[in-house]
Amino acid sequence: MTLPLSPGAAHAVHLLFEWTAIAIGMQLYRRQRARSGAGGILSGSGYAVVIGCILGAAIGNKLVFWIEYPHLWAAHAGAISVWMSGTSIVGGLLGGLLGVEIAKKLTGQDQSTGDQFVLPLVVGIAVGRIGCFLAGLNDGTYGKATALPWGVDFGDGVARHPTQLYDILFVLAWGGLLLALRARWRDKPGLMFKLFLSGYLAWRLAVDAIKPLRYDYGAGLGGVQLVCLAALLCYLPLLARQLGAPAPLKAIEP
Repeated sequence: MTLPLSPGAAHAVHLLFEWTAIAIGMQLYRRQRARSGAGGILSGSGYAVVIGCILGAAIGNKLVFWIEYPHLWAAHAGAISVWMSGTSIVGGLLGGLLGVEIAKKLTGQDQSTGDQFVLPLVVGIAVGRIGCFLAGLNDGTYGKATALPWGVDFGDGVARHPTQLYDILFVLAWGGLLLALRARWRDKPGLMFKLFLSGYLAWRLAVDAIKPLRYDYGAGLGGVQLVCLAALLCYLPLLARQLGAPAPLKAIEP
């Protein structure tokens, strides 16, 4: 299978799927909030959460991209066009998480909002990765060479792991499982999101090992893997604490 696209066409295709993913994700999040009775995404506390998520994700995805490609930053630090290029799903997830938590802190919110993001993230990542796959060599998310029968030639004559498709399959399987079992997490708000994020970080730590290494930080770890490892070390204790905590008692009406 061969997918050669010119850089211009690849950029247009990637941008189309990226914005489609964002639009679908926002609509799904709006529906999730409406079903939970929390109101519209731009009403009350929902406005602060959305703004915090967008700003945090925008900063995070650029920051982690530059952690993955520090040599490009060093070589093109003065070029605005280069500063604006490149994104990272891991950076967007972690930046969005921090942005939401900061927004909630500033507005005095203490209720968990993470579970409402799981379905939008699953669908958004899956749609966005289609654009990554079609962009091929111009996107930089492809895998190493492979002799497996499903290897994809992105235009240079080398069959590679279609790691973009692996990512789609993982988020659909992992996210779908968590959503199918959502009744189990109902008494522990936020747990489903913590499980989803932890699972995705662990997945990226593993699957990025079969992608070309852009910059070696030591032990064969790239920038995204290093960020995933650091985030897991910080986040897994929170997950373990909530998993082990008893569910809150429900009030019994007389």
